[in-house]
Amino acid sequence: MLLIFASCVHDAEFDMLDGKKIVVVLPAYNAERTLERTYAEIPHHIVDEVILVDDASRDRTVDLARRIGIRHIVVHERNRGYGGNQKTCYRHALELGADIIIMLHPDYQYTPKLILPMASIIASNVYPVVLGSRILGNGARKGGMPLYKYIANRVLTFVQNLFTGAKLSEYHTGYRAFSSNVLRSIRLNANSDDFVFDNEMLSQIIYAGFEVAEITCPTRYFDEASSINFWRSVRYGLGVLRVSVQHVLARWGLYVHPRYRMNENSSPKPAAKSSSS
Repeated sequence: MLLIFASCVHDAEFDMLDGKKIVVVLPAYNAERTLERTYAEIPHHIVDEVILVDDASRDRTVDLARRIGIRHIVVHERNRGYGGNQKTCYRHALELGADIIIMLHPDYQYTPKLILPMASIIASNVYPVVLGSRILGNGARKGGMPLYKYIANRVLTFVQNLFTGAKLSEYHTGYRAFSSNVLRSIRLNANSDDFVFDNEMLSQIIYAGFEVAEITCPTRYFDEASSINFWRSVRYGLGVLRVSVQHVLARWGLYVHPRYRMNENSSPKPAAKSSSS
């Protein structure tokens, strides 16, 4: 069961970017200590709606969300996992009529100040997907990414680029922006409810031929920022390798996993390419 809270008040100073409705989604779990800082830095003058989906947090994330004025709050009565949280985020964003959907972790690991350039790329019809990359530049290690995670990121990204045919600097960022057409085209519910959801989703996007852009994103690793432990990271890495194999099998026409079938009324895009800036 979902509990949904929505305010009917709309701030008149919210303006659309190039006529596009921008919705920021916050997949939250025990985010009480960092949510307010994250929300305060969102550029509300161009963001039309903010949705927080709380995945059965044990702290006071929901109470804080109400207090700071988040208008759309969805509460999972049981924990559905990181991927399950995102599925709810995107479904509600599309129900609100979003043209551009930006996923931002409320743990303050990624700066909300990049929402404007990420949204602008999509609003200008340059690219339909934008990733905030921690690897471009020196942001990852400078921001405190543990060495073993950095090495794993680089190795897994190399394998994924080899198998998908893309040229991304990383597949593991949690800072992502999408056009609504992308989200409507891919089968999100065919993906895992766990952390590997991010990679399955990006694999779908690349397979479908949507173009992906990247921008340099600083990152912060600190005690309050959410992060999975070593053994969950190992499990995640094995899941990434599984998705990579499934992708290349579909790419070669040997076996097409159901996740790679486009939704009805969707048309394949030209061959995928990636761009970094």
